[in-house]
Amino acid sequence: MEIQTRKLKHVDICLQYEVNYQTRTTGFELYDLPYKALPESHLGHISTACTFLGKTLVAPLLIGAMTGGAEKSKLINQNLAIAAESLGLGLMLGSQRIMLEHPEVISSFSVRAYAPSCLLIGNLGVAQLNKGYGKSELIKAIESIGADALAIHTNPLQEALQPAGDQDFSGLLAKLASLIKDVPYPLILKEVGHGLSKALVTTIKDFGFAALDIAGAGGTSWARVEEYARYGEIKHLELTEWGIPTAKALLDARQVAPQQPLIASGGIRSGLDIAKALIMGADCVALARPLLAPALDSAEAVIEKLQDLVSELKIAMHCSGAKDIAALSALELCPV
Repeated sequence: MEIQTRKLKHVDICLQYEVNYQTRTTGFELYDLPYKALPESHLGHISTACTFLGKTLVAPLLIGAMTGGAEKSKLINQNLAIAAESLGLGLMLGSQRIMLEHPEVISSFSVRAYAPSCLLIGNLGVAQLNKGYGKSELIKAIESIGADALAIHTNPLQEALQPAGDQDFSGLLAKLASLIKDVPYPLILKEVGHGLSKALVTTIKDFGFAALDIAGAGGTSWARVEEYARYGEIKHLELTEWGIPTAKALLDARQVAPQQPLIASGGIRSGLDIAKALIMGADCVALARPLLAPALDSAEAVIEKLQDLVSELKIAMHCSGAKDIAALSALELCPV
């Protein structure tokens, strides 16, 4: 299958090439947490627990969408699921289009047995709505793997740089508004790393999405991934560096949609990044590529990486005087 080959190539490129933005950063480095020399807290008593999409998480952290549809993808997703279940975190799966079109690969997405209680989020591309996908396909993507919700990803720049990529993104706002009313499960709209703009969030804030994943620029550039996949080099540098920095996308989204649950992703690399995102208005954060290599190693390697992130988040909270997530979210960041 061409789509299976492409997905495996994406994994290999993310492991072997420099796919991070080179000139654009997340913007988190422009802000500092308020440091308190006398925080009046006990590190061992810091609570990172939260509720997201109706489920309790040990920390406001999701394993971001990566892959599916091949044996290597199956190993990755199983190890990620074991880690999510072990730590009480959430898990997003990669695009399930390949699963719907080729049911024989469903096992690479079927991770419920490894994560019976974790928040599990499926994934489909929004462009498929212009290729005949509708209510039944969305429900099938959710129910066939026992997911709690479905992320619908939008990625026009990535698709534009992909050979035979989806080019028709017209008329999708109306289709999304209608589907949200028809699908009896939480739906999330997410970018893949180039950002949801302030104008778009303003347009869709009342559609009824369970959450928006702003997925800003500063981490993995999927435009770079596609350039490497297509040419073996970067031929269109400015296109591959295009996107809304994660911090800006998050701040803008929170400004225009104060009640909308938000996921911050795109270059989240540390516990301090997580803390800053939560103060900026995120309800949860997600990260993917830092967990890819560990996931090919073992579930234990993923667990170790995630534990380190949560530990760093707790230290950041302790030293800024926040005893729990609510107290952290109430803080104000300091411009550097």
